[in-house]
Amino acid sequence: MSTKNDHSLLVVGSIAFDSIETPSGSVDDALGGSATYFSYAASFFVAPRLVGVVGEDFPEEHKRLFASRKIDTAGLVTLPGLTFRWKGRYHQDLNTRDTIAVHLNVLADFDPRLPEQFRDSTHIFLGNSSPALHARVLDQIRRPRFVMADTMDLWIDTQRDDLLKLLPRLDGLLLNDSEAHLLTGQDNMVRAGKAILQLGPKFVIIKKGEHGAMLFSQEGVFVIPAYPTGEVVDPTGAGDSFAGGIMGHLTSDDSPPPGRLRRAMAYGTVVASLTVEGFGLDRLKRSERREIEERIEKYRNMLAF
Repeated sequence: MSTKNDHSLLVVGSIAFDSIETPSGSVDDALGGSATYFSYAASFFVAPRLVGVVGEDFPEEHKRLFASRKIDTAGLVTLPGLTFRWKGRYHQDLNTRDTIAVHLNVLADFDPRLPEQFRDSTHIFLGNSSPALHARVLDQIRRPRFVMADTMDLWIDTQRDDLLKLLPRLDGLLLNDSEAHLLTGQDNMVRAGKAILQLGPKFVIIKKGEHGAMLFSQEGVFVIPAYPTGEVVDPTGAGDSFAGGIMGHLTSDDSPPPGRLRRAMAYGTVVASLTVEGFGLDRLKRSERREIEERIEKYRNMLAF
């Protein structure tokens, strides 16, 4: 059996400045992006390796924040120009949002080149980006043991063929219910999940927002509810934190495979529940592993019957 010391987690994704409006208030230029939320969430379990791009406007304090979480930023590239920016406004129900502005800036032409020391990474998370870019990243990994990718409606619409080529190279695909419908044409999520399995990945996780998530694999279907919190301030980054909790726990967990992925989903769910209780990373910054374990225990008791 492998030891924990030879497991390493790599994330490739976006780093952004987010300006967010919700019924609870607003924030400007908060540190965000898929790789940011993922790596911070994963850092409760392992020391993740981050690959991303920022502009010359990216402050040193954010790099120090990554360092404080033992996030390896050898793959963080600074290019001339401005960092990716996103602005969005959430509706009263917090389930729907409007994108007000997107400025890709330096992210527009980013083509990741992994540092040599990152090419032996064992666990890989491909944050929301084009499947063609995902494939180029995988080509640089020597012997990946576990690969999970996120996708979105844009890539399903515009790069479907590349996505279909990528799916057999994945252990897991992460997407939400509307994306699963778009990919398969199925309205019923059980049929959609099973249809995606036929496309090549070993498992599929369909996110259903406040209604939890569904796991589809050869072992069957597993449904997990969201952790109940009445303090939803900002849902931004919840899905990436969910993924970070899953992959962070999987990378650190040497227990036998049966049930390992289900446990990891529980940890991802709990980390995501903390994320939404503040704007950006604010709530995660105030969290400790002890608090995650306390919520896991409450969650486990809640689900027992």
